[in-house]
Amino acid sequence: MSPVNSKLQKAAFERPSFLGALDNVYYLVGQTMKAVVFNQHGGPEVLEYTDAPDPTIKANEVLVEVKACALNHLDVWARGGLPGIEIPLPHILGNDVAGVVREVGELVSWVHPGDEVMLQPGVSCGHCLECLSGRDNLCRDYDMLGYRRNGGYAQLVAAPAVNVIPKPKNLSWAEAAALPLVTVTAWHMLVTRANVQPGEDVLVHAAGSGVGSIGIQVAKLRGARVIATASSDDKLAKAKDLGADEVVNYSKNDWPKEVKRLTNRRGVDVVFEHTGAATWPGSIASLKPNGRVVTCGATSGFAAQTDLRQIFYRHLTILGSFMGSKAELLEAMKFVESGKIRAVVDRELPLADARRAHELMEDRAQFGKLVLIP
Repeated sequence: MSPVNSKLQKAAFERPSFLGALDNVYYLVGQTMKAVVFNQHGGPEVLEYTDAPDPTIKANEVLVEVKACALNHLDVWARGGLPGIEIPLPHILGNDVAGVVREVGELVSWVHPGDEVMLQPGVSCGHCLECLSGRDNLCRDYDMLGYRRNGGYAQLVAAPAVNVIPKPKNLSWAEAAALPLVTVTAWHMLVTRANVQPGEDVLVHAAGSGVGSIGIQVAKLRGARVIATASSDDKLAKAKDLGADEVVNYSKNDWPKEVKRLTNRRGVDVVFEHTGAATWPGSIASLKPNGRVVTCGATSGFAAQTDLRQIFYRHLTILGSFMGSKAELLEAMKFVESGKIRAVVDRELPLADARRAHELMEDRAQFGKLVLIP
């Protein structure tokens, strides 16, 4: 029997109430868990629902029983393989996790078994200059749950205790899992990097994506007028429900002209860019003089074309943005708790249907987040 399970079994006999707190007695006696694993890179077909060893934790970590795990595009990229990035195989994906703490390491005093939590996806060293300066997303050793270490497509996950965030009681498990990565990303982009100001016009791309759906809400919190893009009328209507003031279908070739029309030909102050090559030239064209584009990703491709004359003639600013710090997520969570930022869950699927979830994401068939339930 693993050390994790022996400790839990001992706790169960010494504290009978602990047994009642567990939803599944399986964790007290088993040495394996159910997980979605891939042994080679490829398409969704490489994902296998199978048995995997229970994770073990270090002295500064916690063991969390996964109640929900949301998908991100990073899951698709990691599954397919990334140039120059070595992912240990077999591998368990899953960056966004919500669940119940089942065990804590001996150095952990601020988290306790039974706590309902969310996990900040970013893992950093904790002792470099960037980490100590509150910029842990710039740590040279930065990693993420489910990226180069096992993640939440499983019944149990090990994570650093400093990544634990209390789950607001008003959130369902699926809602809690849908928030961490996209919320810290959107907050870092719009608040920290672009510093959106009241009255500015902000163009938010791909409103149906997880980060786009949160980006609309964060921009509105900052007092901006939001123009949202999506590829279908249904998604545009849902973007309006989230607070978008205007919507544009970017499957049409003339969408930058529509953005200009909506701004009286001035252009927008900020473009929230994460789709990449397909929208990048139009994003640059949609900016007003002195405008700024902030980008965190490139789901449609990395080889985006830029006419440099547009940059220097119109005094534009290009801002890169990667994830966000733990402190930023805590700041954003205040607005989650007050209901000013809400999770957008498209649907919940059983963990065993992870392959189907990946197919839906690749087909852009969702609005908001797809969430796996173990």
